[in-house]
This record gives sequence, C-alpha cells and structure tokens, in this order.
Amino acid sequence: MTQTTVPEVTAEVLQAFADAWNRHDVDALMSFMPDDCVFESSAGSEVCGSRYVGTAAVRAGYAEVWATFPDAHWGNARHFVQGDRGVSEWTFTGTRADGTRVEVHGCDLFTFRDGKIFLKNSCRKIRPPLAGSDTGSHQ
Repeated sequence: MTQTTVPEVTAEVLQAFADAWNRHDVDALMSFMPDDCVFESSAGSEVCGSRYVGTAAVRAGYAEVWATFPDAHWGNARHFVQGDRGVSEWTFTGTRADGTRVEVHGCDLFTFRDGKIFLKNSCRKIRPPLAGSDTGSHQ
C-alpha cells in the first residue's frame, strides 16, 4: 500500500508568500496557488471587495495592486496556521500615482487545499491617504 503525504502550508510558507509580494513577483506568488485559486481584494464594489477566480484573473488582480501602488510593501508580517486556515497580519505602505501615501494595518485570511493557498481574502483598515512623504514612523 502506497501512502501519500499532502504537503502542509506553514507559517514559513506564508512568509515566503509575503516575501514574493514585496518583490512584486507574480510568478512566485502563483506557484503557491492552484489553478482554481481565489483572491478577494480589500477594495471593490462587491461585499468581498473584488473577487478574482482562476490563475489568469488572480494574476491580473495582483498586478492591479502594484499598478495602483508601484512601491507597495507589506511589513511587520506575522503569520499563523491552524489546519486548513491561516492568517497573515501586516502593515501596508504604498504611494499612488497622485503622490498620496497609504499606511494601514491589515491581514490576509487564507484557506488551504492540498498544500496550496486556495483562497487569499485580503482585509485592511480604511484611513485617509497621507500627503506626500508624511507617513508617520516606520519601524
């Protein structure tokens, strides 16, 4: 009898996923997700923000984040995993094309399947944009 081990997603995997976000490396990000993956962004007109389903749509949704915030960065990351669910908490910073800066706390709620990130549900605080370089303290 052959026994198959399904790889588990760990906090270290979530950190590698976060590192790929900060490198703006969409190919690396997609390697963590199955073909039928789902991304629910923190902004959008739907109750879940904007929902992207499938590799091509999720890839486009991720690219849209970097198009809006070319210097997007998720710092101070903390992760935990429990079974087929996980959470990453972070501080997002980014600058829009008009020069306004955003600095907010947020989190990703994950659902895992077969050792991959099936669902990335992104949530973040809503705060007025900061003018120019007035970003407060960065640690």
